[in-house]
Amino acid sequence: MSQLPFALWLTVSPAFKRFDQRLLCRLSKRVSIARWEYMQTADEPCCLHIAIDLLHGYLQKHCSQTRVHLVGHGLSGVVAWLYAQRYPEHVRSLTLLSVNANPAVNWQAHYYALRQLLPCSREIVLAQMVRMLFGSCSYDITRMLIQILEQDLDMGLALHSLAGAQTIDSAQVEPPLLVCRGAQDAVVDAASRWQPWLKPSDRIWTCPDSYHFFHYDQPRQVETALLDHWQQVEQRCPAAAVPGTRHSIKASINL
Repeated sequence: MSQLPFALWLTVSPAFKRFDQRLLCRLSKRVSIARWEYMQTADEPCCLHIAIDLLHGYLQKHCSQTRVHLVGHGLSGVVAWLYAQRYPEHVRSLTLLSVNANPAVNWQAHYYALRQLLPCSREIVLAQMVRMLFGSCSYDITRMLIQILEQDLDMGLALHSLAGAQTIDSAQVEPPLLVCRGAQDAVVDAASRWQPWLKPSDRIWTCPDSYHFFHYDQPRQVETALLDHWQQVEQRCPAAAVPGTRHSIKASINL
């Protein structure tokens, strides 16, 4: 297996990293997968383009002669989607987990909409968000999850606030696309909303009996879906070199 990463998992929401670990541990036994992280500092503007530019710098430095399979959950998936639109020559395939066809509609958009509609505290609205994102939980688990959501609101890359919301245009991407969602996710729209942006070879996969963080609850099923997708991409297009270079990686998936 090449020392260069076969796949790259994006993280722009540090508070949610813990939900990625189960799946990443499983995938790391099958393929060479790296994690790219972006943590917004207090004096930086909330701008996705900063993250995209930094990601491009990373890929140019570490993967300049090969294309990688990009993966992202939630807002991290939105960054991956926008990167694939701008730099398709560097992306082998794109996998989006819990991303809406309208990419600006994420969990925080629902949170701020509820804050404006309901005359209640932040904690009560976040408890409602826990039910939407994770399903029914015990009191102690709900308290813990509220704290995690608060961390993402306060420290994560954000598109929205009480003052207003950003918009992002949807667009079809050149690399092969796999869209994954939880069957009971109340934040992500029905899979049919994706149809205008799919190529004939693109796929939608729904994880049964799961919510927004389905990759945490069902890591084995998600692992199988991702490996199947990557295997199909490699069979259709065996060479993984960036156009204009002489080198390529012979991909290896241990099934």
